Amino acid sequence: MKYGIYFAYWEKEWGCDQKAYIRKVKELGFDILEISCAMLKDISDAEIAEMRKLTEDAGIILTAGYGPAASENIASADPAVRAHALEFYTDILKKLEKLDIHTIGGGIYSYWPVDYTKPIDKEGDWARSVSGVREVGRIAAECGVDYCLEVLNRFEGYILNTCEECRRFVEEVDVPAVKIMLDTFHMNIEEDDMLSAIRLAGKQLGHFHVGENNRRLPGKGGLDWYGIGKALRDIGYQGNVVMEPFVQQGGGVGSDIKIWRDLSHNASQERLDEDARQSVEYLRYVFSGPYGDYSG
Repeated sequence: MKYGIYFAYWEKEWGCDQKAYIRKVKELGFDILEISCAMLKDISDAEIAEMRKLTEDAGIILTAGYGPAASENIASADPAVRAHALEFYTDILKKLEKLDIHTIGGGIYSYWPVDYTKPIDKEGDWARSVSGVREVGRIAAECGVDYCLEVLNRFEGYILNTCEECRRFVEEVDVPAVKIMLDTFHMNIEEDDMLSAIRLAGKQLGHFHVGENNRRLPGKGGLDWYGIGKALRDIGYQGNVVMEPFVQQGGGVGSDIKIWRDLSHNASQERLDEDARQSVEYLRYVFSGPYGDYSG
C-alpha cells in the first residue's frame, strides 16, 4: 500500500498553492499528496508541466479529490447542468492524464455538500447518475484514471451512504475504471460493521481515505486501526491509503467541513508536521501485518 495525505490538513482556505506541499509530504514520510481538482479548472499547460516535474523530482505520487459544485452535478434533473458536468469532467480527466494522476475520488456522482432545503429525488438522481458516471467512466478509462465514488455520510450526501449501495451502483455502471471509494470517517457514521463493509468492497475498492471518528489523524481518536488494516489485507488491497484529517477551525475549509472548534489544540506548523509524520508511521506499522491475538 502507498500512504498519502490531503493538502487541506494544513490549510484554512481551499485556494492555496498546493504545489508547496509536494516536497513537504515526502519529507514527512508519505508516498502521496492528494490535491483538489478545483486547482485544475484554470490551470495552464505550462503549470501542469511544472507540477508534474516537481512531483517527479520529489518522488511523490499525486491523487485527486473533488466535491463537485451544484453546477457540475452529473445527476442533475436539468439536462444543461448534466451537459456542463460532462464537459467539466472531460477537461479535468485530460488534465489528470497530463499530470500522470491515475486516481480521482470524491462525491463525483452528485454534488457536495448537498442542499437539503431542496427536494430529494434519490431514485431519479441515482438513475441519472448511473448514466452520467458510465459516460464519464469511459473517458476516465481512456485517460488511465480510476474514477472512485466516495461513500458519504447522510449529512453530506444521499445517493451513496453505504458500501452496499456503492457496490450496487458500480455494478450498474459496469465500467471497470469506476470503483468504490471508502472513507473511515463516513463509514463510522453509516456502516453497521466497518470491517465487513471493507470486505464487501473487495476487489472493487479503488481508493481508501482514513481519518478518525473526530476527523483527526489516525491514532488520535477511537477507530480500530488494527482491525481496519486486517480487513484491507483480507481483500488483498494494495492501493492508496490517503489521510484526510481536518483539524483547524476557521476559513473556507473549516466552514465547509464544519470544524467548529480547534481540533489541533492550537498546534504550530511544526506540531502539525510532526503529528502527520507520527501518524503515517503508525499506520504503516498497524496495516503491515498481524498483531497479537486479533482475529478480526
